[in-house]
Amino acid sequence: MLLQLSDEQRQLQTMLRRVADERIAPRAAEIDATAEYPQDMFDLLKELGLFALPFPEAYGGTGSLTSACLAVEELGRACYNTAYLLVLQWSTFGGILAAGTDEQKERLLPGLANGTIRASISVTESQSGSDVAGILTRADKADGGYRLNGAKVYCTNATVADVFVVAAKTDPTKRHAGISAFIVERDTPGFSIGQPENKLGARGVPSCPLYFDAAFVPESARLGGEGAGFRAIMDAFNHGRPIMGARGVGLAQGAMESAARFVEERQAFGQKVAEFQGVQWMIADMAMAIEASRSLVYRAAAFADQGVTGKELAMAAAMAKCFATDTAMKVATDAVQLWGSAGISKDNPIERYFRDAKVLQIIEGTNQIQRNLIGRWTLEGLSG
Repeated sequence: MLLQLSDEQRQLQTMLRRVADERIAPRAAEIDATAEYPQDMFDLLKELGLFALPFPEAYGGTGSLTSACLAVEELGRACYNTAYLLVLQWSTFGGILAAGTDEQKERLLPGLANGTIRASISVTESQSGSDVAGILTRADKADGGYRLNGAKVYCTNATVADVFVVAAKTDPTKRHAGISAFIVERDTPGFSIGQPENKLGARGVPSCPLYFDAAFVPESARLGGEGAGFRAIMDAFNHGRPIMGARGVGLAQGAMESAARFVEERQAFGQKVAEFQGVQWMIADMAMAIEASRSLVYRAAAFADQGVTGKELAMAAAMAKCFATDTAMKVATDAVQLWGSAGISKDNPIERYFRDAKVLQIIEGTNQIQRNLIGRWTLEGLSG
């Protein structure tokens, strides 16, 4: 499918590339090294009005997932963590937009769109991981609402989030159909946030455990119907997976450009390293894989923009996320190889791309889970 960008999208792409090169890239190494939340980058994205980008015009957005992918790709080319700030805001916004009540939307979406409210989604638990249906956190009926008990892990953005969308079991006898989603305010009694993880990559946006000790949430905090939480969360993930793929494309592009500059500048055996045929083949393989990934990502984004839903969108999104993030890992690995011994030094940027790429293969549904889905749906389609 040929990607046809509008004039507005080309202007967005050009503007963000300039911002990424001039204002974001110079901060990327420090954000990673200190593992401190980059408030200055959040303020920059807020100033640029990017938090509403993929959402309806009523919230100041473009209504285009393709535009969101363009933004994430350009920012992710320079800094994984800065691009991640957008994704975290968008995931929660998308879930509330899809399943929230009018009151929830009116109260939260304008603030999420303009950056005055920050949010996070928390699903993962230590014993369940990719098996969302296996979560153990309970939401038991109480007078006027629910009492939440349990714990979550790896809740990204937890240190700064004002609200959390939390998955909990309202009916422990069921799997997916027993899960509900709740909007939990940061100051809810009985709710606490643990210490940030010391992560391999994605270090600038902290991930923390969450603890619920009879934390009360009113019935009005439930997102969607009781037992409908799994579908609401999965729909948000499916809609957001092209963006995860765009993160892979941006990271791979940045890693390839870094490696290309390095081999152009280095001399060995009396010539530029870039003039060796084997090196040129490695760069060629990177470029082809990135372009293939880009095609899958923007195909899936176009499906979402055209209103495609259900299995067709989920399949396209799973392919885009899996292929693009695997490409990011392969390109980053080969880029480190081209840098040679300098590539494993923390004084050089390429090792940061390598560490961040590994995270992309795991988050938002591991690539093994994506392959399970793609394989099953492919076989069903052939047999049907």
